[in-house]
Amino acid sequence: MILSDDVKKKIPIDDLSNYYVVADFDRTITNGNSKTSWSILANSDLVPQCYALERQDLYDKYRPIELDSQIDLNDKSRLMSEWFYKHIQLFVKYQISEEVFLKAGRDLRVMEFREGAKEFLEFLYKKKVPVIIISAGIGNFIECFLKANDAYFDNIYISSNKIKFKDGVAVGVCSNIVHSFNKNEVFLPEEIKKSIGNRDKVILLGDQISDLRMVDDNLHKDVLKIGFYSTRSEVMITEFQEKFDIVCLDSDNYNNLLDILF
Repeated sequence: MILSDDVKKKIPIDDLSNYYVVADFDRTITNGNSKTSWSILANSDLVPQCYALERQDLYDKYRPIELDSQIDLNDKSRLMSEWFYKHIQLFVKYQISEEVFLKAGRDLRVMEFREGAKEFLEFLYKKKVPVIIISAGIGNFIECFLKANDAYFDNIYISSNKIKFKDGVAVGVCSNIVHSFNKNEVFLPEEIKKSIGNRDKVILLGDQISDLRMVDDNLHKDVLKIGFYSTRSEVMITEFQEKFDIVCLDSDNYNNLLDILF
């Protein structure tokens, strides 16, 4: 674990009453070997093979765009929305049922917590610290995973792409599409903003540089940025160190974070 000199002066945190947590989900709360919530259906035997093939075609087209640092951010954001919209339309095209989503989401083999992540969430629940999960993934699967693991505590709020169903069949998305380049607190529903109250200190958890956009530093008294770095990342660790206050390496886990933060 790599800590900046500034953050060493701020920890341990004795009083959490003025804090809330903003966290990414895929491979931040789940471990690096987990399937992303967008790939769960394609890796199951619950959907037609033609869905999986079309989904892969979209991935092959848009994933390089997501990773290309030379593309204008506004153009990239538009293309990411286009990608997610087209993927959601595949759910509609192949009439994927809500029952299929629930069954796939309950399969505990496809996603696993990072070591200590459940205990970390339990600690925040006991301390009455709001936890906001802002995910570019699929909210239905995030909710299923947390419920299946007895970890969907009432201090947890999910802002993500939630698939809408009519008569038990997918018909679209419940609200605006969330992707890796528009994950910003300003898009949070009012009910979530209300839960935060006057808390003006944030602990941010993410596994990509783009996750830093979840919080605007200018709107808070303090933002503690914690990044989970993987040796498989396309980003150099030096860039992670520049952007995050604490960098957790492959060998680190949430138990380590609990020990140093609180």
